[in-house]
Amino acid sequence: MLNHVRRGSGEPLVLIHPLGAELVVWEPLLDLLAAERDVIAVDLPGFGGSAPLSNGALPTPQLLARSVGAFMDSLGIERAHVAGNSLGGWVALEVAKAGRALSVTGLSTAGLWRRPLGPRPGADLRRVGRALLPVLPLVLRSVRGRRLLLRSSVGHPARVPPAAAWRLVRSYVTSPGFEGANAAMRAAVFSGVEQIRVPVTLAWAELDRLVRRPRETAPGWRTLVLRGCGHIPTWDDPEQVTQLLLQATRGQTP
Repeated sequence: MLNHVRRGSGEPLVLIHPLGAELVVWEPLLDLLAAERDVIAVDLPGFGGSAPLSNGALPTPQLLARSVGAFMDSLGIERAHVAGNSLGGWVALEVAKAGRALSVTGLSTAGLWRRPLGPRPGADLRRVGRALLPVLPLVLRSVRGRRLLLRSSVGHPARVPPAAAWRLVRSYVTSPGFEGANAAMRAAVFSGVEQIRVPVTLAWAELDRLVRRPRETAPGWRTLVLRGCGHIPTWDDPEQVTQLLLQATRGQTP
């Protein structure tokens, strides 16, 4: 069973975090969403409190989606609204391809690029982070420290509480599932649009530094912009993201 938190009642809504993160990214929204939905935020295999995939399997978006489907089975949920951020958005689309989604909402969804990204150039920031791990909680207590370490992923790092910032950075630095999931994500593109027969809403963050909005998406998919938000938008504007998710799961056009 995947590590998760569950709150509220109503139609189920499964929330899937980005690469190198964990379910902490959804904490600003949980109580807001729980007023209308049975909200279930999960840690993907190899992230947060969830064990990696067994037998050393490469954590492709397809296998991660299969894990989410098995997790839904364990809770007795046949179909759910599924929302994800970045890699989580790609996984949510794969869950829909498997026929397990009532709707999909993707925030800065990965995989919709025109060609595989290939290996990422530059220094290994995770190695640097592991070397600095003992001092990072202290660094993240300050607004300046959070701005330094979170500016590429969060539009307004000062809005992230220090404890949540520490969990986010620690997950990025130490998650055993990161290397494999990152390699699999960057080596492929999403395919199989024609297999998705549920409403899809894609939201692109105005201040995103990591994922660009594609020039085209599938006919009928709704697209919009999250104003004043970065790649991980949930701390930037919890109310805006909550309304997006609730409108999308109601089948409304935001």
